[in-house]
Amino acid sequence: MADDAADDSISHASGDAARADISNDWDPDAYDRDTGFVHEYGGSVVDLLDPDPGERVLDLGCGTGHLTAEIADAVGESGSAVGVDQSPEMVEQARETYPDLRFEVADARTYSPDERFDAVFSNAALHWIPEADQPAVAERVRESLAPGGRFVGEMGGVGNVATVVDATVAELRERGYDAANPWHFPTVGEHAAVLESAGFEVRLARLFDRPTELEGGADGLARWLDVFGDSLFAALDDGEKADVVSAVEARVRDDLFDPNAGDDGVWTADYRRLRFVAVRE
Repeated sequence: MADDAADDSISHASGDAARADISNDWDPDAYDRDTGFVHEYGGSVVDLLDPDPGERVLDLGCGTGHLTAEIADAVGESGSAVGVDQSPEMVEQARETYPDLRFEVADARTYSPDERFDAVFSNAALHWIPEADQPAVAERVRESLAPGGRFVGEMGGVGNVATVVDATVAELRERGYDAANPWHFPTVGEHAAVLESAGFEVRLARLFDRPTELEGGADGLARWLDVFGDSLFAALDDGEKADVVSAVEARVRDDLFDPNAGDDGVWTADYRRLRFVAVRE
């Protein structure tokens, strides 16, 4: 991928940011209301998984459980779909929305289920895990799979939301904060190497642009930052955060905002996704 960022230390989750956990205070209602595109786009990743009736599937980083439910419908009563997520709030909402399905609070780096799955699925979750912990996740996934089982997923790829992240980091640094991209957005080669080292054969790995319209009209970027940006704004009080968000909007408005779209304009984030299929050897 051609990285649009001027400073590689900003566009990659490297250095100090890669060594620390990425904390986010998840609000399940705001997540579903303001970022519904996450599970809507994830439907095409379920299509790539192509679950068969009777299969046992683990949804790693299930969020509020919408894609777990789609998988459960596909595998039917003869199969099973289990959703796991590190956020107790997300898991609680998933359980309330889909009471007949199984959801667990678990850390992908240490999760050790008492059963083997035919497939592990993950959408928009792996980039929340620091680079240094990616091998541990791949190893845990491999151990969760039956021989020949497949690992199918999508995550942010290198350069994902670079315009937004670079502007936010630059604004924070100008204000004296030690800021860096908190997420891990790998290249195809970097992610494939992690999977192969864990004992997978990589069958597909593809990086692609996916410009994504944000929900909320003129407030779309602010809402996106509110849902996903806790680790970026951890050192700020509410007033400072509001000032930074306004400044970020001003920095990226010409590139990402269309004032003539929708009722009051539309923000389009520069998403780049890395999609993959790997099989346990």
